[in-house]
Amino acid sequence: MTSTFSPPETYRPSGGYRLLPFRFADLGSERRLLVNEVGEHLRIRADDLESLVAHTLDAHSDVYLDLKARHFLFDSDSLAPFELLTAKYRTKKSFLDGFTQLHIFVISLRCEHSCIYCQVSRVSPDRQRYDMSAETASRSLDLVFRSPAQQLKIEFQGGEPLLNFPRIREIIEEAERRAAATARPVEFVVTTNLALITDEMLSFFRDHDVFLSTSLDGPPFIHDANRPRPGNDSHARVVENLERSRSALGHDRIAALMTTTSLSLQHPEAIVDEYLRLGFSAIFLRPISPYGFAVRTARTTGYSMSEFLAFYVQALAHILEINRRGTFFAEAYAQLLLRRIFTPFATAYVDLQSPAGAGIGVAVYNYDGNVYASDESRMLAEMNDHRFRLGNVHRDAYEDIFGGPIVRTLAASSVIESLPGCADCAFQPFCGSDPIFHYATQGDVVGHQPTSEFHEKNEFLIKHLLELEESDAHARRIFWSWITPESSS
Repeated sequence: MTSTFSPPETYRPSGGYRLLPFRFADLGSERRLLVNEVGEHLRIRADDLESLVAHTLDAHSDVYLDLKARHFLFDSDSLAPFELLTAKYRTKKSFLDGFTQLHIFVISLRCEHSCIYCQVSRVSPDRQRYDMSAETASRSLDLVFRSPAQQLKIEFQGGEPLLNFPRIREIIEEAERRAAATARPVEFVVTTNLALITDEMLSFFRDHDVFLSTSLDGPPFIHDANRPRPGNDSHARVVENLERSRSALGHDRIAALMTTTSLSLQHPEAIVDEYLRLGFSAIFLRPISPYGFAVRTARTTGYSMSEFLAFYVQALAHILEINRRGTFFAEAYAQLLLRRIFTPFATAYVDLQSPAGAGIGVAVYNYDGNVYASDESRMLAEMNDHRFRLGNVHRDAYEDIFGGPIVRTLAASSVIESLPGCADCAFQPFCGSDPIFHYATQGDVVGHQPTSEFHEKNEFLIKHLLELEESDAHARRIFWSWITPESSS
């Protein structure tokens, strides 16, 4: 019987192939990592890379077919490869759609805790002049609902925002009325230490579908040392009120964040185990930020980035072992990086975006009406550096605040595709930029990448995750379980 198909030679390229944009990194042992503009990556031998760029790669080889499938080369006049790349690139940049979605209301600087790494200039609970007024809240909401975003999130921070609970209630009720009038969903988050939460508050939060975010630095000896309060019972209050909050709102409505201090560095397993003991399914291992009161206490609480990374590696190894034993438990920053490495989807985390999300993805409305590009820029203002103040809700129009020179400068200085030290980096599609961090630590919004701790952290962790994914089949399966839709938060 005669075949109706043409011979294989008919479908092979006759005019050679052409390269699509990519970058590469040396993995050692004559191996190279290739990464294209949308983050698709492939490990190949060094001699195959040389053949690829010399246009002598065997079109019958497996590596050729792999490179073609991952959009490192094309060998026809079809536009399909470019259309696919365009769709993936658009997906990667989808966080830009709608402009500012997250709006943070700092409704009080008052706080009854005295955390050693606090990033703001907190004040005592009796100083009510540091609360956001009703007029400031209303004018801030005017700006929130000028945003073209189709979905909005309002997050309440402090200080301790529960010390100004009546204002939280007013803002939520008014925001819901405005959201209904504009047919836009709005989500609410209250960031609280949980020490002051009452049944009245929980009832209101339940009725209005509010999420809670709290702080948990580990077992009592770490948490209470990091987060002192009168009575030295911060950890006990978190544990007690965590269970009350879960009972009232639902187990998945309360998240927790930890901050790493020098004390934490010696106890990575104990910190992870405390999160596991308290029923959390993930932990976000965060270093101290170089802002506010944390700068003044750095001599006792601080450490080098290399020390933090050693802590992180040890904690991650323990987390992977927990998963190997059959319990799902993720590290949140690794989750974010893995989603960027292995999926085409954008992440909402503003520090892993290009351009960075300051002003574009998030805005902060301070208790006094000043508007900042991010929470970190508000913290700089507390240190008397107002460079990133966008305006004031009582004096400035939406167009001047969000279309002014500060937002434009932050955007232009954080497009990593064009930044020195980032433009030719193989890990660029997985990373981001943080102009405010670089300004705070290096005095320049672009930053000097070879000496940047932001760069050091991300490059190390991306390499570490890629190495684990390649060398450890168990880790590979665990990582994929973390980035499936079911694990998304």
